[in-house]
Amino acid sequence: MSDIFALSDEATDTVASQEPIWATFAGVSGHDGRWPDMSPEGVADTRTMWSRIKAQAEECPTPDDRTALAKAVLLDECQLAMESIDSGRPFFELNNITSPHQDLRFVYGSMDMSTLQGWEDICSRLASTGSALDGYRRLLEEGRLSGRTVARRQVEAVLEQGGSLKSESSVLDQLAEKFAASNLGDDALADRLSEAIAAAKAAYVEIDRYLAETYLADATESDGVGRSRYVAEAEAHLGCSLDPDETYRWGWDEVERLWADLKTACAEIDGDAPVAEVIDRLKTGAEFAAVDEAHFVQLMTERQHQALENLQGVHFDVPEQIRSIAVQVEPAGGASAAHYVPPSEDFSRVGSVWYPVEGNNHFPLFDEVTTAYHEGFPGHHLQVGVQMTQGDELSRFHKTMVWHPGSGEGWALYAERFMEEIGYLERPEYRVGLLSSQLLRSCRIAIDIGVHCGLAIPADVTFHPGSEWSFELAEELLTERALMSADAARSEVIRYFGWPGQAITYKVGEQAILDMRAEHSGRPNFDLKSFHSHLLAVGSVGLDLLRRQMAGVTY
Repeated sequence: MSDIFALSDEATDTVASQEPIWATFAGVSGHDGRWPDMSPEGVADTRTMWSRIKAQAEECPTPDDRTALAKAVLLDECQLAMESIDSGRPFFELNNITSPHQDLRFVYGSMDMSTLQGWEDICSRLASTGSALDGYRRLLEEGRLSGRTVARRQVEAVLEQGGSLKSESSVLDQLAEKFAASNLGDDALADRLSEAIAAAKAAYVEIDRYLAETYLADATESDGVGRSRYVAEAEAHLGCSLDPDETYRWGWDEVERLWADLKTACAEIDGDAPVAEVIDRLKTGAEFAAVDEAHFVQLMTERQHQALENLQGVHFDVPEQIRSIAVQVEPAGGASAAHYVPPSEDFSRVGSVWYPVEGNNHFPLFDEVTTAYHEGFPGHHLQVGVQMTQGDELSRFHKTMVWHPGSGEGWALYAERFMEEIGYLERPEYRVGLLSSQLLRSCRIAIDIGVHCGLAIPADVTFHPGSEWSFELAEELLTERALMSADAARSEVIRYFGWPGQAITYKVGEQAILDMRAEHSGRPNFDLKSFHSHLLAVGSVGLDLLRRQMAGVTY
């Protein structure tokens, strides 16, 4: 019988060793030169690892609330991981946004590029890409032979992404430019880096050939994964049970409500113009934009610093270790949307918000202000940072390895709304940006549940009432109601179709937090800052566990 905190420490190192990409993203050092074994044998070994950790955790005593939470978190993660493997999910990890095909390219953005050792690790990873992708190919092939393949649309999206790696400005080739700019001055390492980049690109050529010539013919034509698999995936993301019919209806009600609110907000900017015309003005008008890329980064950085300075001690308790945040420009060929990269475990790497600006010569601000609060402070940066700075209150595993989108994305969306509540969306166009964000997340519920569970559009809504879903209708909902460009809408819909259950976590998670806030506000001596502190101190666990932990809070 062991101590749950000691076991959690050991589990962190064990999982990091088995899942080196996860370790890099989580900021756990010591594994940056390696890849995980993504072969069928590697997946089986991972299943064995989680089973062993779970059996050990079940034997640990829980003499107090602190140890009880550590045990609950570790057991939950073990159970989720085993269920994921047992359901065959590894065979379906091929999509346009969050599969090994992307991870093996984008992980370098979270690696150390300031030291020779960091570049040695990068070289090692690049050089061994072929071995990693070969294991992944064997996993996909086993799935294909057993009839477990993803939709054709996802394979085609991945092949399109793979094509970008062949250009001389791909994310892999940019590594050589970054090494040259680092001024570390090691010619031998520079030569090895060039050779490793070439090897990695060749490995992607090979797996893409397999996908195009072998896998694609057996990919499924249907985008929907079916009700049973969808509910399982969604509940894993949320960490709570889901009634898809009830949530689908609520999602549509939110679409209708927020569309009406957006029309009202747009009328404040130009009462005579239709919504689409107002949004177009906000996207294209010089008066609503930053002057250039440097000005945009400056404005977003100022937003982060102002919020950190003004809200610390008033609405939030901000640990010293995370009172710095960086705003970065995403390299060409990188992620297509703004995103957050957390600090490293030792905080030597600060948390950062990354913006994709490749090819941009115009930088509208109306929707970027609320995005800044979502991705940075008080969104992901505060939540992840508080979780990481809990000291002995949370286990190391909990602090570094646990992040559920139900509470994680839910908090970030709540942060957007909260910043409006306290006056930080001070211009009418910034409120339009917030409503656009909320409306997009509501449209995601409609599309995600509707497509994967085979539900028709309700007969009483104002968008194609009673119609069956298609890719084109999903695109139309995003372009007409969420006011997205056609290219952005296409990419978003492919994402929802290939990542079932994730798209609903934003609004569902936010509503869970709002419900908890409403319930707690009726308790004696309620204090909003204390509510935030208690909520964030639990970390981004599953929503059911979060509710249980918050149930005993007093003020």
